[in-house]
Amino acid sequence: MRKILLGAVACAVFAAPAFAADMPARTYTKAPVYKAPEVIYNWTGFYLGGHIGGAFPGGNNLQGSDARFLGGVQGGFDYQFAGNWVIGAEAQYSWLTGNSGNGVVFPGGTVVTGNTDQLGSVTGRLGYAFGPTLLYAKGGYAWRGNDNLLGVATNGTPVGFTTDGNHRDGYTVGAGVEYMFTPNWSIKGEYQYYNFGSTTFTSGPAPIIGSRFRDDEHTVKLGINYRFGWGGPVVAKY
Repeated sequence: MRKILLGAVACAVFAAPAFAADMPARTYTKAPVYKAPEVIYNWTGFYLGGHIGGAFPGGNNLQGSDARFLGGVQGGFDYQFAGNWVIGAEAQYSWLTGNSGNGVVFPGGTVVTGNTDQLGSVTGRLGYAFGPTLLYAKGGYAWRGNDNLLGVATNGTPVGFTTDGNHRDGYTVGAGVEYMFTPNWSIKGEYQYYNFGSTTFTSGPAPIIGSRFRDDEHTVKLGINYRFGWGGPVVAKY
């Protein structure tokens, strides 16, 4: 029995190399390539924020040509649909500081001045999102405060006058870009134009009667928004 077992072991030892030579070569399998998760940005939800910037009167305007500082607040709601399209509504209010110019001088020493100190708007907004970046256009109702702060003086003495209206209501259009740098915070740059028609003087010193001036504003704003993420946070898709 002992000789039989030793013989079997010896046969196995000598047969192993031949058996291994007859086995097929192992197939090499390449490790899968790592694919980073795809980040999907969700613009749906409510937001609140603030902005700063400058206001520049248009041509033929009582406010001259100097820029004024503005600051304010905004809030709204966005809804993302059909993949990358975003539609929404926004309310915005701005305070303006400083005087934009020395007014318009008429013959006889009569000077007419005007200055808008508040601007507001309620607009619709439509945009297209490229991941964290949103390009958008906006437009809607505009409002301004304090009857444009009109004033008429002759040789430095204020005098009475009337106009065809206060022109406090108008329209606004604009466009901008917004960038979502965290799931709840975004920054934006925006141009917005306000138009309130034209003011015509109907009474006052003779040189100003019938004079007509445009009531419009060009604004540039930088803003920041906190987004409440009603539609869910930024997510990663694997």
